[in-house]
Amino acid sequence: MTFTTHLLAPPSPASNPTTPPKFTLPTPTTPNPPTNPPLLTDALTIRQTVFIDEQHCSAEEEIDADDGRSWHWVVYHSPDAPRTPVATIRLVPPPNVHSHHPNHSPNPNGAESGAEQAAEQDQEQEPYIKLTRVAVLREYRGYGLGRAVVETALAWAREHAREIDEAAVAFAFATASAEKDGGEVVARPVWNGLVLVHAQTQVEKMYERCGFVTDEGMGRWDENEIEHLGMWRRLVLE
Repeated sequence: MTFTTHLLAPPSPASNPTTPPKFTLPTPTTPNPPTNPPLLTDALTIRQTVFIDEQHCSAEEEIDADDGRSWHWVVYHSPDAPRTPVATIRLVPPPNVHSHHPNHSPNPNGAESGAEQAAEQDQEQEPYIKLTRVAVLREYRGYGLGRAVVETALAWAREHAREIDEAAVAFAFATASAEKDGGEVVARPVWNGLVLVHAQTQVEKMYERCGFVTDEGMGRWDENEIEHLGMWRRLVLE
């Protein structure tokens, strides 16, 4: 089979982090929502099929505030036109929050929103990126596409640390303006290659083959009744 991979830069990198996302899940009557960049629609089509239809995750929670500030990759099966989107991954720049870690409460310091919570926690710990929304259509599993999209995102991150830091700064400015700081942004350390995944336990071995190590201190937790765990990797930046 022939596969090609395409990258979408953050579609709304400096949008207000406290407002609901403007993107829309595709439907049979609106397969190409005008609110979405076409590549994001392809990513959402895969995510909807895998997470909502197959794994019965919440449709209301599938699109979140991170979609606008993240990089998205889509893998296409391209033997002929039109190409078919078959796999996707999302890279979320700092700041991030992993509320399931026992040393990090879900709502530290009285933070009122996920955006504010992430920004406050990011000042207290080393910045890291998150790889999320990794999905491969059922009929295309067994070709190594899950590992391939993870390695593609890691390789890109290794070479684009400056862009990741710039995205974190843009988010910090937007958060400060929208929340409470009146536009004042506190200096944050640069990203130094730390990567987190919240992995479904059934794919823990795949992430191990990608160089991730399970953080037993984060424990196990359920997201949409699916057991997850935390795994880390440190990249050597170029």
